[in-house]
Amino acid sequence: MNLALIDIVALVFFVTVWVTYTQFARIRARSTYSLSHILRQLRIDWMRTLTRKEHQIADAALLGNVERTVTFFASSTVLVLAGVLTLLASADKVVEVLRSIPYTADTSPDKVQFKLAVLALMFVFAFFKFTWSIRQFGFVSVLMGAAPQYRSTDFDDEQREVFARQTAKVIDQAGHEYNNGLRAYYFALAFFCWFIHPYLFICSTAIVVLVLYRREYRSKVLRALLATKGWEPGPIKENGDSQ
Repeated sequence: MNLALIDIVALVFFVTVWVTYTQFARIRARSTYSLSHILRQLRIDWMRTLTRKEHQIADAALLGNVERTVTFFASSTVLVLAGVLTLLASADKVVEVLRSIPYTADTSPDKVQFKLAVLALMFVFAFFKFTWSIRQFGFVSVLMGAAPQYRSTDFDDEQREVFARQTAKVIDQAGHEYNNGLRAYYFALAFFCWFIHPYLFICSTAIVVLVLYRREYRSKVLRALLATKGWEPGPIKENGDSQ
């Protein structure tokens, strides 16, 4: 199999953009208000409230809803992966379908198999991220069960604060893994365009990054979430982060 130069450039661009944006989002969240930043603060508030409530039934239900959502994506990923692996054995038919689409770049069965193999690896990556997120949400369930009781005198305010922050940190890590899995789905949609044409692949990759950036830093829901704290989109204020 010999990939054309434009195909190699498109694949390198795709991988570079994915990795770079992941690191960029992680670093920028430390200095700029984003969905991940405000959610981290709200999770701390949630756990603070939990340690001062007599019953945690509603909190357990909320956590269960989130965990079921992640489980749904993990299960769906297995089904998608099975479909991709099935297509690997039918590369010739896939080539026939692609050649019937106007403006499709010239392709061959071995190239299709290579692209499908890469696509399968992406969904394997997503599956591991989703399942690790599920496990971490399970850890949160244990922590919530061991939370300081409302009437307990064995925990002072400082201990309750430490517990709230550390539990929120576990929830935050679970949320990040879930987000990484979803991000793999977004980039997989861009990857599908490679089957049509490498130029379309490059454009779709750029569009996915723009969509992710806008939702993380410029969306209406971000503005609404920040408003609950009296914050506005932009650089994090020194007195605006409740560390």
